Amino acid sequence: MILIGMFDSPFVRRVAVSMKLLGLPFEHRNWSVGKDFELIRHFNPLGRVPVLVQPDGEALLESGAILDFLDQTVGAERALLPASGQERRDALRIISLAVGAAEKGVLQLYESAFRPEAKRHDPWLDRCRVQMNGALGTLDRLVQVREGDWLIGPRITQADVTVACAFTFLSDALKVGQTGPAYRGLAAHGARCEALPAFREVRAKFDAPAGPAVRGERAPDPPGLPIRE
Repeated sequence: MILIGMFDSPFVRRVAVSMKLLGLPFEHRNWSVGKDFELIRHFNPLGRVPVLVQPDGEALLESGAILDFLDQTVGAERALLPASGQERRDALRIISLAVGAAEKGVLQLYESAFRPEAKRHDPWLDRCRVQMNGALGTLDRLVQVREGDWLIGPRITQADVTVACAFTFLSDALKVGQTGPAYRGLAAHGARCEALPAFREVRAKFDAPAGPAVRGERAPDPPGLPIRE
């Protein structure tokens, strides 16, 4: 299998970490949605990532759909998302909050990447920050209630993976947790996850350049950002 997309995207990275945890080997194409847009469009007409290309050439799109496929591949006993019941509902709620927070962070980056400063809409940015911090605050409280345990049950699940990938991205890209609310629970949970080989092996720190923000690189035109999917 071939995974397309850069690891500074939390959406690409949660797929990569999951594949590592599940022992599913893959080749990686470190393609940017900016400079490699046309290459990506050969596999996804939207030009979005992640894309997981199967040996027969079938391309799976969108991280949630890819993760569902991975869980089906390994079976219910090893799947990272609980199969049913309260644990599944709790995990899906946590995942939705983490993905939503990451999306709102990306939108803030878009505003600085695509709009001249004079045309940036501060009320829109404030709304994105309120939404992002609202989700992170809820997640931080949930993590602290667990008191160092995994978020769902006795082992790592997709809830842990997605929360850690989202928080690491927001910390790198927007200094979340370093300025403003501390989110100590999320920081401790993220550190625990990031110490695992499955996370370390697919780490690419987001490094926002001067000028238009891009996905950890200085691609001139068009810019590439860790897009929604």
